[in-house]
Amino acid sequence: MLIKQLSVFLDNSPGRLNAATKVLSEAGINMRALTLADTSDFGVLRVIVDKPEEAMSILRSHNFAAKMTEVLVVEMEDTPGGLTKILDILEEGGINIEYMYAFVGTKPRKALMIFRVNKPDVAIALLKSKEVRLFSTEEDIEELIHVYW
Repeated sequence: MLIKQLSVFLDNSPGRLNAATKVLSEAGINMRALTLADTSDFGVLRVIVDKPEEAMSILRSHNFAAKMTEVLVVEMEDTPGGLTKILDILEEGGINIEYMYAFVGTKPRKALMIFRVNKPDVAIALLKSKEVRLFSTEEDIEELIHVYW
């Protein structure tokens, strides 16, 4: 129940983010979710796309340093306490959250949270036992674009 995410390492200079997204766009790769973080030396673009293997190949062929990781994509209530409910479940299992980011769309009262955790198999089992919806298939990824936006 994991989804592939690309991490693209970008120089902290004008135009690098645009260059990375442009090569994906020109290849017909659709970005579903993304976040950008920076350090003193470089930025990290984390992105979920519709064709991760193809995107990785294209980025590398254009000299972008990138790696693929697996993340949890969790549907949660878009209400006060919605995130707390998910975090309580993860804490119960001793799960460490390495990073997370979220987005909301047009689906009423729902949001999606993307998590990178230290024990994904344990997290999946716990979340499923609490009837939390996890996205994991290409069909689920398609729903991200058609239902949430």
